Amino acid sequence: MSEHETQHKVVVIGGGYAGTLAANHLRMRDGVDITLVNPRPDFVERVRLHQFVAGTDDATIDYGTLLGEGIHLVVDSALRIDTAARAVQLVSGRTLQYDYVIYAVGSTAAIPSSVPGAAEFAYPIAEFEVARRLRARLDELPVDSPITVVGGGLTGIETAAELAEQGREVTLVCGGTLVPSWSSPGRRYAAKWLSRHGVTVRETDAVTEVRRDAIVVADGTTHSSALTIWATGFGVPELAAASGLRTDSLGRLLTDETLTSVDDDRVIAAGDAAAPSGQPLRMSCQAAGPLGAQAANTVLSHIAGTEPAVINQALTGSCVSLGRHAAMRQLARKDDTVVNIYIGGRLGAAIKEKTCKLAVSRIRREAREPGSWAWIKGGRQLERPQVVTSP
Repeated sequence: MSEHETQHKVVVIGGGYAGTLAANHLRMRDGVDITLVNPRPDFVERVRLHQFVAGTDDATIDYGTLLGEGIHLVVDSALRIDTAARAVQLVSGRTLQYDYVIYAVGSTAAIPSSVPGAAEFAYPIAEFEVARRLRARLDELPVDSPITVVGGGLTGIETAAELAEQGREVTLVCGGTLVPSWSSPGRRYAAKWLSRHGVTVRETDAVTEVRRDAIVVADGTTHSSALTIWATGFGVPELAAASGLRTDSLGRLLTDETLTSVDDDRVIAAGDAAAPSGQPLRMSCQAAGPLGAQAANTVLSHIAGTEPAVINQALTGSCVSLGRHAAMRQLARKDDTVVNIYIGGRLGAAIKEKTCKLAVSRIRREAREPGSWAWIKGGRQLERPQVVTSP
């Protein structure tokens, strides 16, 4: 870079699948100073947190093996984005100046305050720190202690299956339908696997109270539970709202279809915390990587003075592990609507493991070859409402 060439400072907030990929992708252009802010010194494979809890994987990777040359890693948390001053204020008191911010803060656990005792006694599994506490608590329990997993979605099933395969006494409380996002054949397959491995599935029951050693369901029945794991959904950090940026009802940053904030064209979102046109993609590793690349491309377009591309991304189903020897790949059309086709058993397990490894290997490849990322396109080109950008 010549002494007269402008150095563009980009701060990426969040070092998950979206943020790490975005940081590496930004290196396609010379003259970009890239700082990645993350609260932990290691990358967390969130898709393996259920394995971490069960002791079958450590779910962490050294950032030194993931980040390309020249990227500055700051182990800290963002407290506020000062858009007027173009500065990110960190919890440590440090301030990072920026020309552009990529907002990739990811998602968090969501325990409803409406369920008495849930916040006090239930253990979420969506974040590494709480998963570590959960693992320590699990290690203290005798193997025959009753465990309740609340939530019949993908995370709940993976957690219940992982523990059941180890001989734990597991009850899965779904609060409606087992895996409502899957096809009927897929749900039947999952139900049969859980039944064969001793998991008690309470599909229509809903937890109304969590106690230290029990749960209470909607009909007033109390069930013993030495450990209750909460896996009913996700929330997002409050950084966007705390920074005066508009969000959707969950707290995701509102953007246009190029992932640019509707309030400030210097702030670009990626991953679980992005809400393009108020209609976010499904929170998933599958969406996070491509959104990270898209966000980086949007920043590079802004720097170059060219028009950023709009989202054109497909989601083609979901993949869920059932212990270490089986899994299920539920297929879907490019717009994420499921079809009555799935792949299960050992072949499903091989696909699931390859999928998990591929998410990391693509980040590493992007570190070696910025711009190498490619993904399936065609799922996002739908008739979508326009976001009104006026106050």
